[in-house]
Amino acid sequence: MTAAPYHPGDADRPVVEAVDITKRFGSTLALSGAGIMVRRGETHALVGRNGAGKSTLVGILTGLQAADGGAVAFDGRPAPPLADRDAWRQRVACVYQKSTIIPTLTVAENLFLNRHARSRAGLIRWSSLRREAQHLLAQWSVDVDVRQPAATLSVEQRQFVEIARALSFGARFIVLDEPTAQLDAAGIDRLFTRIRDLRGQGVTFLFISHHLQEIYDLCDRVTVFRDARHILTAPVAGLSRQALVAAMTGEDVTMPEADHRPPASDAPVLLSVRDLVTASGARLSMRVRAGEVVGIAGGGGSGKVEVAEAVVGLARPVAGSVTLAGRVLRPGSVPDALAAGVGLVPQDRHREGLVPGLSIAENVTMTVPQRIGRYGLISRARRDALARDTIAALTIKAAGPQTPVADLSGGNQQKVVMGRALANDPRLLVLVTPTAGVDVRSKQTLLGVVEDVRRRGTAVLVVSDELDDLRICDRVLVMFQGRVVAEMAHGWSDNDLVAAMEGVDLHHV
Repeated sequence: MTAAPYHPGDADRPVVEAVDITKRFGSTLALSGAGIMVRRGETHALVGRNGAGKSTLVGILTGLQAADGGAVAFDGRPAPPLADRDAWRQRVACVYQKSTIIPTLTVAENLFLNRHARSRAGLIRWSSLRREAQHLLAQWSVDVDVRQPAATLSVEQRQFVEIARALSFGARFIVLDEPTAQLDAAGIDRLFTRIRDLRGQGVTFLFISHHLQEIYDLCDRVTVFRDARHILTAPVAGLSRQALVAAMTGEDVTMPEADHRPPASDAPVLLSVRDLVTASGARLSMRVRAGEVVGIAGGGGSGKVEVAEAVVGLARPVAGSVTLAGRVLRPGSVPDALAAGVGLVPQDRHREGLVPGLSIAENVTMTVPQRIGRYGLISRARRDALARDTIAALTIKAAGPQTPVADLSGGNQQKVVMGRALANDPRLLVLVTPTAGVDVRSKQTLLGVVEDVRRRGTAVLVVSDELDDLRICDRVLVMFQGRVVAEMAHGWSDNDLVAAMEGVDLHHV
């Protein structure tokens, strides 16, 4: 039976209210008596560590799965049946952390999937489809050719296309699940500006993020989940950061910082990058000593990711050389980089870092077959033993080595990617936005790895625009428009670093 048309009523009624929600997956209790109430016109934050139950709640609030117990109401009325997708779309839209863009379709086709403009004969009116798509993206200031394949989009472009698509349904309540996880500062500013504009038009947002500063910059109230339960709901302005972190973790958590004792002057140079030029024109020359942690910072279009991918062999540079421990790496060759001792945590774990259909053990060990077998035969016992060591060392929350990585939370998936990067005992560890989309405790674990490996003499590159990521570095190279414009030793101020990433010199008279 189809639900009645949705007509928002009294402004004092909550847009959505979930009460006493319980959900189990087999023996795992995902939600236990949890709930949330979101008021009309607010931006409400939902935070918690990975595995706290946030994603499960979103699945229930968007009608993708049914709760085992409890009730959900929109505007004071019971939620529609799960099968009535049109009724759900009138009430809620969601932009998920993991991209739902179909890479083989064009941008226009993705924007209006299953709702193409059609002629009386039932044929798709392609010109109308493209025109509507262009109008939609122009409304959101997204500079993307609607005719291009979605596979060619950058991370930021995919995020904004998905946000535009979600808003195009006209829902009054929009869930944003880690929408900023892989956007640069300028992209985040554009998103926040549009969210504020929409709030003024009566749109309500549930905003999920692990970047707590974003909560204070954008949100009115915050709800905290921990271990499948609701812990608190409070106005953001009245909640200190320490109290928020304590509610999320049940204890005080501080981010690790390097001891900032620079490598000895006679420490050998492990990594030498000379006159590197990427296909996009970004340039880099640098030397990194054993045990040194060097950051490469910059915003979107700075070239920081491109030079990192050229160093590790993911992209072939047009000029220059990379030498690791005296060995000149073959340009554009990942196998050669692995053989030389490079470990990598890539920018996008979903597209580049994981094979979701495989287990933790298979993902962690796929680059080190020589460690877990002989003569081309894999020893399952050795493979699982290495995976168990990784699970313990990185506190991965999983039943065991055979758990599919697709079943893990985002933070635990990122730990699996880190575990694989460490599996070959790397001479050089390259981390590209390593803490994007992970919770506070997982961030602490991932950044703590850097201090462990540097003590063993590993050189580390941290490629990020996250200040917490960069604080662990001995020095930071700042890139802007494809060039290194500043080098900052430990002790840099946040203002100076952020300004340099935006191409501004605060000390220029």
